[in-house]
Amino acid sequence: MPTVLLHGPYRFYFYSSDGDEPLHIHVQRDQAVAKFWLNPIRYEYSIGLRPVEIRRIQGIIEAHLETLTEAWNEHFSE
Repeated sequence: MPTVLLHGPYRFYFYSSDGDEPLHIHVQRDQAVAKFWLNPIRYEYSIGLRPVEIRRIQGIIEAHLETLTEAWNEHFSE
């Protein structure tokens, strides 16, 4: 489960088995989790996150979209 980005309390990662799905990222803060599609950026689900955090996370994704996309492409092109 490669960690792509650490930003504040959030860890952005994907699972090595995620390559069969479209480009996306998982986010974790403590025991709370979320999933976002990245092309286009779209919220999929969350457990334990408030709406304000979901919006904050989406902003972080927008700011780091190139990094997240490159990490996905590098990992799944192997």
